[in-house]
Amino acid sequence: MAQEVLMDFVELLKAALFGFVEGVTEWLPISSTGHLLLLNQFVSLDVSPEFWDLFLVVVQLGAILAICVLFFRQLNPFAPSKGAEGRRRTWALWGKIVLACIPAAVVGIPLDDWMEEHLSGPFTIAAALIVYGIAFIWVESVREGKARELALGSARMKHLRKVAQPQSAAELADMEASVQSVGELGLKKAFGIGCFQVLSLVPGTSRSGSTILGGLLLDTSRTVAAEFTFYLAIPVMFGASLVRVAKYVLRGFSPTSGELSILFVGCVVAFVVSILAVKFLLAFVRRHDFKPFGWYRIVLGVVVIVYFALLAK
Repeated sequence: MAQEVLMDFVELLKAALFGFVEGVTEWLPISSTGHLLLLNQFVSLDVSPEFWDLFLVVVQLGAILAICVLFFRQLNPFAPSKGAEGRRRTWALWGKIVLACIPAAVVGIPLDDWMEEHLSGPFTIAAALIVYGIAFIWVESVREGKARELALGSARMKHLRKVAQPQSAAELADMEASVQSVGELGLKKAFGIGCFQVLSLVPGTSRSGSTILGGLLLDTSRTVAAEFTFYLAIPVMFGASLVRVAKYVLRGFSPTSGELSILFVGCVVAFVVSILAVKFLLAFVRRHDFKPFGWYRIVLGVVVIVYFALLAK
């Protein structure tokens, strides 16, 4: 009996670890899939393959709930503190969110199973980690190079330097972006960011990474790119989770009470850690660029390739 209790406790600790990794990597542009794949090689839950697939989907719900809590006022059109104009802006924001979700829904729903079956291998994930890591470094370098050039002769940039006193090229590049708040984000650019979200169907790309990269390429500030990415996660991740859970239910899969405990622990930890991760990212990008995340992706991609290549021998 004591041994069974200990084993159950160990499984709950594992679930908490997976929830922690999900909470961190879902929102930072570093690919939750790549991290969970690698973690599962060293710490695996003692569950059936069917439940493991379900766990990976359901644990995301904890991360999504964190976004709903953190941005509840911004996303709630019925907040008592909002007047008619505030409600109008909130409904306009939801219009942008829905519009940006259309590409992922149109492409993702019919191709979801195919992508999972054919592109979920470790080397595909590693390649996506590396390719988009390089893309982050390149995009940020281009943005900062343009900001340096403008700073030499642009009256606007000279004014910004006097008023805001930026300390780095990264801050200069962000101040020069044409979209400085989500409210300024037009429908065309919102839809464009949504198109970039389609790239995240390839495992290892990172949903947050693809949309943030799209925002940067469409000339939004880093804060806007990150914040709009969080908003897009609510319908996209919630919808994807419901679709997959429905598939398991239709197949007749029913988790045990122990498995439900594992799901609960994973979701709660993912929720708490997600709140901290989102706050960290928003504070970080106000003064820094995304290059560190790009380098991290490259290193992780190489680690995944080396590890699985050695494992295959």
